[in-house]
Amino acid sequence: MKKVAIIGAGPSGITAIKNFADLGFEVTAFERCGGVGGNWRFNDPSGHSSVFETTHIISSKHTSFYEDFPLPESASDYPSHKELLDYFNGYADHFDIKKLIKFGTEVVSCNQRENSSWEVEWKNITSNEVTIEIFDALVVCNGHHHKPRYPEYPGEFSGELIHSHDFKSSKPFKDKRVLVIGGGNSACDVAVETARVSASTSISWRRGYYLIPKFMYGLPVDLYALKNRWMPTFLRESYTKMMLEIFQGKNEDIGLQKPAQNLFGTHPTVNSELYYAVRHGKVVPQVEIEKYEGNTVHFKDGKKGEYDVIIACTGFQIKHDFFKKSFINYEEGKTPLLHKMIPADIKNLYFIGLFQPLGCIWPGAELQSKLAAKHLSGQWTPNKPIKELIKKELANPDVKQIDTPRHTITVDDYSFRARLKKELKRSVA
Repeated sequence: MKKVAIIGAGPSGITAIKNFADLGFEVTAFERCGGVGGNWRFNDPSGHSSVFETTHIISSKHTSFYEDFPLPESASDYPSHKELLDYFNGYADHFDIKKLIKFGTEVVSCNQRENSSWEVEWKNITSNEVTIEIFDALVVCNGHHHKPRYPEYPGEFSGELIHSHDFKSSKPFKDKRVLVIGGGNSACDVAVETARVSASTSISWRRGYYLIPKFMYGLPVDLYALKNRWMPTFLRESYTKMMLEIFQGKNEDIGLQKPAQNLFGTHPTVNSELYYAVRHGKVVPQVEIEKYEGNTVHFKDGKKGEYDVIIACTGFQIKHDFFKKSFINYEEGKTPLLHKMIPADIKNLYFIGLFQPLGCIWPGAELQSKLAAKHLSGQWTPNKPIKELIKKELANPDVKQIDTPRHTITVDDYSFRARLKKELKRSVA
């Protein structure tokens, strides 16, 4: 019976634990938080979580569940972080996997030995006691929200500068002049939330973004989008852009920048409230920053503003500090992995959840876990050399996106799931 080490017990980690255990592997999982859920553990003492007080998921309950453990019918259309944490705990309890997890532990280093087994060094966060253990395989499920990525602009800002990772509530920003940097989901949520209590809130975009409402014509927007998947991509894109403009208007009509990229060129920003906040004068749109000068921020269109605090909602770097950088370094988002999961030249190593879906991540992570476990057990093998398949995968992304580190790991949720299911059908019992 092979021993498998799994790093992380968030949404991707718990399904990896369950599926590797299902195939008879001896699983030991390491999680630095006090329980399962990872990023959805609001205010966990480890400081890992990036969710804040009012966070809700941006994909609906109809598309955001493990196939082995559906969300309850009573779940909100867009569940809150509290509902989701209950769901992940329910999953872990239902499949009785918490006994396989060492909570309050941090993996310090992972080194592959000559026989392709893994030497894993981990420590107890409370006692700092260090243990070294040998495993036959390693499964990495630590996500991609670890090291905050800050923007760099000339000059120096003399006010408070924080990253969205540390934003937990709008309360500390009462009566302050706030500038939010970014156009993604976190940025738009933070701008809306701070605008409720701040003296003023502005949002700085370096490019235009498509804002997608959470509901269209009575349906959660992902269900509405599913109805249109029969269309060719180019037609679906044009049709969706037209319907968005009919439904909510054009960015440029309310001072927001017009997107230059195609609809799927960036990760979708699903937010129904920013349009209202801008149109009610609660959030002021600004273009990209040119420079800092004390409390003054100069923008590239010649405008300037005085701010007390800047909240940078500018994403994260992929970090695997337990690997030597000379061995694996995916910090700039380049991940040469088959199905975003299997490297070509390193045996007995799997990455689960190291992708950014246009949709929800854990249904894809569940399928990855099933396929990875079957690969390790010998029940599934790729039908061509892995290097060849990776090269083809990288040359044919699901969507063509702008060239930034964040957009190198994007997959179309349903296309990705379909590919994994196709491979699972090829597996043998």
